Amino acid sequence: MSTAIAIENLSKYYRLGTIGNQTIYQDINRWWARVRGKPDPLHKIGEEDHRNREGEYIWALKDVNFQVQQGEAVGIIGSNGAGKSTLLKILSRVTAPTTGEVRVKGRIASLLEVGTGFHPELTGRENIYMNGAILGMSKGEITQKLDEIVDFSGVEQFIDTPVKRYSSGMYVRLAFAVAAHLEPEILVIDEVLAVGDIAFQKKCIGKMEEITNKNGRTIFFVSHNMPAIGELCSKAYLLEHGKIINSGETKTVVNNYLNMGNFNTNQSRKNLKEFGIRVKNISNPSSIFKFNEIFVLNSRNKCKNNILFGEPFEIVFRGHAKEECQNVRIGFGIRCRQIGWLFTSHQIYNGLPDTLPQGVSEFRVRLDPNFLAPGYYEVGIAADGTAKIADYINDDAISFQILDAPYSESNQWRSAINTGLVHYPCKWSMSAPANTDGSE
Repeated sequence: MSTAIAIENLSKYYRLGTIGNQTIYQDINRWWARVRGKPDPLHKIGEEDHRNREGEYIWALKDVNFQVQQGEAVGIIGSNGAGKSTLLKILSRVTAPTTGEVRVKGRIASLLEVGTGFHPELTGRENIYMNGAILGMSKGEITQKLDEIVDFSGVEQFIDTPVKRYSSGMYVRLAFAVAAHLEPEILVIDEVLAVGDIAFQKKCIGKMEEITNKNGRTIFFVSHNMPAIGELCSKAYLLEHGKIINSGETKTVVNNYLNMGNFNTNQSRKNLKEFGIRVKNISNPSSIFKFNEIFVLNSRNKCKNNILFGEPFEIVFRGHAKEECQNVRIGFGIRCRQIGWLFTSHQIYNGLPDTLPQGVSEFRVRLDPNFLAPGYYEVGIAADGTAKIADYINDDAISFQILDAPYSESNQWRSAINTGLVHYPCKWSMSAPANTDGSE
């Protein structure tokens, strides 16, 4: 098996500060405001102003080394800002490395973000031919693939419409169909597939499996969808702060990524953020109630986001109220990224009061053993009532994994005849049927 991609000592840094990428008029306005010590007139509310950070730089990638063999499906995982997209842009020749070398054997088709690779004024059909030509295919070769591409994308009704009129979902459907069917040796895909619906995402995963298994082509896949990474990729690389900190068999690397947040409940707020919490207010920034901690406790009362199937565990979250809050509804939910919300629950429907005292309140939700099937899940929490107390931590505030366990008498769910994400304790009964032939 030959090497499809070889990366040696790859590094990329970006300079912080304002670079003239506007019109001359806008650049002059910015310069004049800076001379007078005034705020940037083009600065958006809530954005960090980088104008006084000239000369600073940040390493998006630092001394990255690895090889990918022909026919491998490789997953790239890591938190936001880890350097995943920068790596793919360098592989796709969208940007150049600062130092290091990238050697690629074969044609690359890239699907990096909505809007990349298509000309907005051209129709879907014209963009298919343009992309094929870029990949070095003749018009006849593209025509042979045309019907298959259009059928896979599901946008046949709009194939002769300029793509600038497409929705983001339609755009991605056609872009993936083009990238997958025009027979590149290497297919590079960023998180863009998350734009599509669930059925199309599954269709894409199936097509990528076909590409690697039957056609021996190489796939580079960046995603936060751990089930998709696990299903498609035989090998994974974990990036953190621009460096590869783990690589190898996908399940092992994914477990390491999910387990990076192990900590005890008395650790600091800073460590809780590193565990995966992301706070986003949907209401008045001066809300009198704020969530500030969320974590998963295993059966040994340890914070750990790897839970063995059959093991009871708890979701714990805390919030602080500046004053007593009345008529408050606290809710939490568990979702699977591929399916959506599995369920939600609220404290007022479980016998708890709807008044929160001043200070810190802690909520614990205990989940029964064997409830969730092995897989990857996300948790969101929310508080609502009036505008001044509304607060939530977004859908993927934290992630956790249910690990598979050997079959046992107390763990009968894992029998091969059971499928699904949730094990619901149905109550069965059986009786002999009544006679229907008139006999006694």
